[in-house]
Amino acid sequence: MKIASYGSWVSPISAEDLVGNSNGIAHSYGQIDQGYAYWGQAIAQEAGRVSIFRRRLLGGGVEQVTPKRYVRSGINEYGGGAWTVSGGSVIYSDWPSGDLHIVKDGVDSLWLSGENSSLRYGCLSFYPEQNLLLGVCEDHRGTGEARNTIFAAHTESGQLVTLVQGADFYAYPVLSSQGMLAWMEWNHPNMPWDETRIMAAPFGAPQASYQVSSQTAQAAVYPAWTPSGSLIYLSDLSGYWNFYRCELTSKAPAVTALHNEPYDFADPMWTPDPAPYSILDDDRIGCSWLDAGISKLGVLKCDNNQGENASLVAIETAANSIRIFGHGVQTTAMFGYADRASELVVLDWHRDAPALTVIESDSVQSAQSSQFTNEHISIAQPLVWDGANQETYAWYYPPINPDFQAPAGELPPVQVWSHGGPTSYSSPKFRLDIQYWTSRGIGILDVNYSGSTGFGKQYRERLHGNWGIADVQDCVDAAKALVNAGLADPAKISIRGGSAGGYTTLRALTTSTLFSAGISIYGVGDLEAMTTDTHKFESRYLDGLIAPYPAQRQVYLERSPIYHLDKLNCPLLLLQGADDLVVPPQQAYAIAEAAQTLGLPVTMKVFEGEGHGFRKAESIIETARLCLDFLSKTYGFVLPTD
Repeated sequence: MKIASYGSWVSPISAEDLVGNSNGIAHSYGQIDQGYAYWGQAIAQEAGRVSIFRRRLLGGGVEQVTPKRYVRSGINEYGGGAWTVSGGSVIYSDWPSGDLHIVKDGVDSLWLSGENSSLRYGCLSFYPEQNLLLGVCEDHRGTGEARNTIFAAHTESGQLVTLVQGADFYAYPVLSSQGMLAWMEWNHPNMPWDETRIMAAPFGAPQASYQVSSQTAQAAVYPAWTPSGSLIYLSDLSGYWNFYRCELTSKAPAVTALHNEPYDFADPMWTPDPAPYSILDDDRIGCSWLDAGISKLGVLKCDNNQGENASLVAIETAANSIRIFGHGVQTTAMFGYADRASELVVLDWHRDAPALTVIESDSVQSAQSSQFTNEHISIAQPLVWDGANQETYAWYYPPINPDFQAPAGELPPVQVWSHGGPTSYSSPKFRLDIQYWTSRGIGILDVNYSGSTGFGKQYRERLHGNWGIADVQDCVDAAKALVNAGLADPAKISIRGGSAGGYTTLRALTTSTLFSAGISIYGVGDLEAMTTDTHKFESRYLDGLIAPYPAQRQVYLERSPIYHLDKLNCPLLLLQGADDLVVPPQQAYAIAEAAQTLGLPVTMKVFEGEGHGFRKAESIIETARLCLDFLSKTYGFVLPTD
């Protein structure tokens, strides 16, 4: 074993290997149809193009269903529900045209025009018996905000009909076998995890709609029908996203809470991909839930509509990150593990303990290399502490490499990672981009700061009015907890984040002296600009996270890092996509210019052709190399030659 300083260890994981890792089945979802499992997969070598693949359940090779198309939806800018399959037909949204295509019997045909992305389609579901497609349309024609509606389209006639309109946002239009339509809707300034409604109406008379979820403020999400016509959905009324059942016998729907568990059975709906549970039959729901940030798998058994007496039967798996897709006794699920790549699996629910078949493994080149062994894998260690915001959570990945050890008495440099959202969360599943650092002798502290999902509504709402305060304090407290435990060099603590996590990073660097380096990846630097120069979906997001604008404009100025760069006292690396519509590149340019004017050490790289999230192989490689070079120069460790 060689003696070498932390940060200078030779790793079997190269920047190029991260490209293979980004060819992620984990970036999409799966569906089953006529004996095949279908899934979406990003291909970084083709500029991040997403294609649909399939494999026969009884065995056989992988087929690419859309080899010449980029499958992606543009609704809400983040997209979601860009494709669906049923009855042997695959229907998908093409990017960037927005056109809807249909693939049947191996023939790919243009079906509905997106009018050069002026019309964006997503949240798609297909009902082959009626030759009917349901979805959400976002209309960018004309001036002002885009107009969102629920549409129905007939595959034979090609006729598109607007069913529901009037709300600011829609998601999850679903049709029952009894001819009832249900959907989810919400209005500004709410986000879909703040306050939403579940609505229902006869399909033939959508104007006769009524609200299914109660008038009490709640985030009611993910409606789905049972075979007998009961409506199932999730709501956070109890403080956690739990299941509810509604019997639509009249315009006074009877809603019953099926259970009351202190776990979230859903994530915040950033993208309207398929619902994260499976209606197995009238009395069983296949589901997963988050318990302190770790996913569990099980069945909710609700025999005889007893309500709140439903029993939750847990099923043991090796996975610590689970998301289910589709309905019926055969469903797909994405399983993430602590020590290996994620897998797309098929669950056969004919019994409560489902049989599991692996369909495809996420592409992790280095994990298959003879040089990369289990001894190289850093397993997430839970870190829990009572800080300024009460009990808070993080995952710590210590440096590990079987071929190296640090000199006696030396402590490792640690990066504090702040996830995006900010209502997202970090799971402890295997990620090659984390192993890239830990195998080089650099620890990663991934913080589920106040506002993160997986710990209940109260934890999520800690960030209301406190963005830029509670999240920053939690990241600072996490780093201090690690230092106090003797696990990190206090002089080599850096912070890194993307998008909302980039804002937390910039805010931490301008309010705290704890961090000695920072990396902001398409981070928010000017909160006020986010109210006037962003897309519809997030245009009122900051009303809840910060304060109503413009009435409390001063709060936006006080919490915008760009106005406090005089307090920045360490090197800063800015990485930005030139085509970013969520956090426009002007924000990064303004921060870089202001920092340079003050004579502060700042480095900036703008990636052409990239938006909010880097997809191209060359961007992924250069990002890893730039970040490593930045930290090596900041902390003075010598990088080994390749």
